[in-house]
Formats: sequence, structure tokens, C-alpha cells
Amino acid sequence: MASYQELRSQAEALMAQAEQVRKEEISSVIADIKAKMKQYGISAADLGMSGAARKPRVAKAPGVVKYRGPNGETWAGGLGRKPQWVRDVMDSGRSIEDFKV
Repeated sequence: MASYQELRSQAEALMAQAEQVRKEEISSVIADIKAKMKQYGISAADLGMSGAARKPRVAKAPGVVKYRGPNGETWAGGLGRKPQWVRDVMDSGRSIEDFKV
């Protein structure tokens, strides 16, 4: 029976081989697509792929800091999981309101 390291090496070699084959196949698929687009007179715009058709990504503004931790950590108090420092404060019996900015 092969060892873990041997199997891992084989898996890495196979993944590298698979990636190489994928790259080779992609180039032939792209060439085929380009040929068919030329044959039928299709443009990227016809496929809805023009740059103007895409909506630009808008970065979210960071939340307003509502709480500052004992070591200067900050938290906006929004949705989602509370930061570890907030959980630690609450577990120690203190109120998060003591850290309100």
C-alpha cells in the first residue's frame, strides 16, 4: 500500500497534468468559437459580452465605527458574526455598551 506522501505526490502530478490538458483544450475551444463567430457573423456584443454592457462593481463603504475595543479594535455593530473581541468582552460579563464610541 502506498504512503500518504506518495499518494499526495501522485495527486499533485495528476493535477498538474490535468491543468496542462485543460489549457490545451481551452485554446482549441477558443479557436473553434472564434471560427464559428466569424462564420455566422457574431460579435461579442451579440453575446452580451461588450464591456459597456457590464455594470461596474461598486465598492462598499466601510461601516461607521460604533464600538472600540480595549486594544483599539473597532466594530460597526452591523449584521453578521460578532468579532472575537466583542464575544470575549461579553463572555467576561461586561456590556458592549461600555465600549460605545
